[in-house]
Amino acid sequence: MSKIHIENLSKTYRSKRSRVTALEDVSLAIEQNEFVTLVGPSGCGKSTLLKIVGGLIRPSRGRLIYDGEPLLQPTRDVGIVFQEPVLLPWRATIDNVLLPAEILGLNLAQCRVRALELLKLVGLEGFESSYPRELSGGMQQRVALSRALIHNPSVLLMDEPFAALDAMTREELGFELMRIWDTHKKTVIFVTHNIVEAILLADRVVAMSPRPGRIAKIVKIDLPRPRTLDMEFTGEFKSYFDEIRAVIYSGGGAARP
Repeated sequence: MSKIHIENLSKTYRSKRSRVTALEDVSLAIEQNEFVTLVGPSGCGKSTLLKIVGGLIRPSRGRLIYDGEPLLQPTRDVGIVFQEPVLLPWRATIDNVLLPAEILGLNLAQCRVRALELLKLVGLEGFESSYPRELSGGMQQRVALSRALIHNPSVLLMDEPFAALDAMTREELGFELMRIWDTHKKTVIFVTHNIVEAILLADRVVAMSPRPGRIAKIVKIDLPRPRTLDMEFTGEFKSYFDEIRAVIYSGGGAARP
């Protein structure tokens, strides 16, 4: 049984004046500890799909099966990192990391030990008492990642978490994420507009069509791990890039998982 199984999923947003179909007939199976990236044009429903997988919104049609059971609401087994860090400005770094533990009613003494370990893991040892205004954008996203991991979820959802960062910081955090994923195995779904980033991170790249979002093609990435920047200049990497880019810019078509 797959960790996450999406069956014929569609999502339509309705208002008094309009009806917009964001996703249409999406089916995808994601395995335990798999790293999957979603890539596609703006407005193709990538973030909507991520929110449905996280239980934040309900689909209009179709089913989401999580560990063999229908998922109808948010679960503590999922951690989410958004494009913006959304840290509470009046809380120090470690207190921002501990926020989910407080909400979930976990043992705070134990979670504080884990928070310190996570901050060390993401390179923020020594910044535990710093406030968001004292941290760079990349450092704030490291805090957000630690916060998403504090309750040790088995699934990590990431919605363009590095999009607002400069190229060097983005690359650095991408490799940091791969190192964390390799050390503490998680099932990861990562949304991005960046095809290079999608290939470099993923076991599989899911290319989506323009709205209404459908799965246009799924590309299995057979590059060895650990990944390096030098791989971008190989013929194999270029072949993946050209294949995914052609699918996205052609508008794609329906594909099976």
